[in-house]
Amino acid sequence: MPGSTRTDTASRVIRASPGAIYNAFVDAASLARWLAPQGMQARVEHFEPHAGGSYRIVLTYDDPAGAPGKATADSDVAEGRFLDLVPCERIVWEVSFPSDDPAFAGTMTMVWQLVGVRDGTEVTIHCENVPAGISKQDHDVGLRSTLENLAHFVETA
Repeated sequence: MPGSTRTDTASRVIRASPGAIYNAFVDAASLARWLAPQGMQARVEHFEPHAGGSYRIVLTYDDPAGAPGKATADSDVAEGRFLDLVPCERIVWEVSFPSDDPAFAGTMTMVWQLVGVRDGTEVTIHCENVPAGISKQDHDVGLRSTLENLAHFVETA
């Protein structure tokens, strides 16, 4: 529907402290190891994790045949800026996807909420204004995969 926006959410309890998860997020080398969903690799080209700071991350498909990229034939580019970082609690960033396809236009806001719970930390990703070109099903799979990667990264560290 033209003019409509979509919000997607995913959540998972991870057996690690909010501090360990926050640190995995604000360190570029760590982020590159866990952020990309299954079937992709991440390369952090620019990263300034502070309010107002910017970033640029290139996600490259392991096999672009089944999922062509938005920026090039085998990659997606996510770039934007950090809106808010509250250590051990929340990371908020804007994401845009440089693409010639208008279905990917606009800026998505992602809020990563970290809440300490009995078994670790509940991590919730809340994505507002998801571009229409990203299918709900693909986005849900990608968000769950990213949370699984984050869990593996911090739980085995």
